[in-house]
Amino acid sequence: MALSLLEIHNNSGVHVSAENNKALVRRFYEEIDRRNLEAMDELVAENYIDHNPPPFPGLAAGRKGLKQAFKIFAQATPGYYRIEDQVAEGDKVVTRMTSFGKHDGDLPGAPRTGNDLGMTSITIHRIENGKLAEKWSDKDTLAFLQQIGVLPPMKRPSE
Repeated sequence: MALSLLEIHNNSGVHVSAENNKALVRRFYEEIDRRNLEAMDELVAENYIDHNPPPFPGLAAGRKGLKQAFKIFAQATPGYYRIEDQVAEGDKVVTRMTSFGKHDGDLPGAPRTGNDLGMTSITIHRIENGKLAEKWSDKDTLAFLQQIGVLPPMKRPSE
């Protein structure tokens, strides 16, 4: 049987589709928005690799470190994710999104400002055996650091 471009078999021979993989990533962000870190045990591999982790001291490796990072962000910058686009092929899902929040608590190296936050990102997740196994991301870190007061805003040429 030939598979369409949207269908593959994972390492265990189980049929998966691009749409199922995209749904897994969407659910991941929905559970984070709900502050449901226990759902990460179901959605994320224990040995999860984040190739672009937040620069917080003392984070554990794997899924445990992911949960620690999201707990820090949820307490200091409560907000939500809005998925703008998703593309999937094989075992990878690319998600373009915007995250929104408010800097209501201290982050390591960034005391609370009360500022509204918005940051765009493009994230690639690799899925293995029905769980998120790896992540690469490109975030608008400059804008984020300016919004939380770590860096000054850039001046416009006319200023």
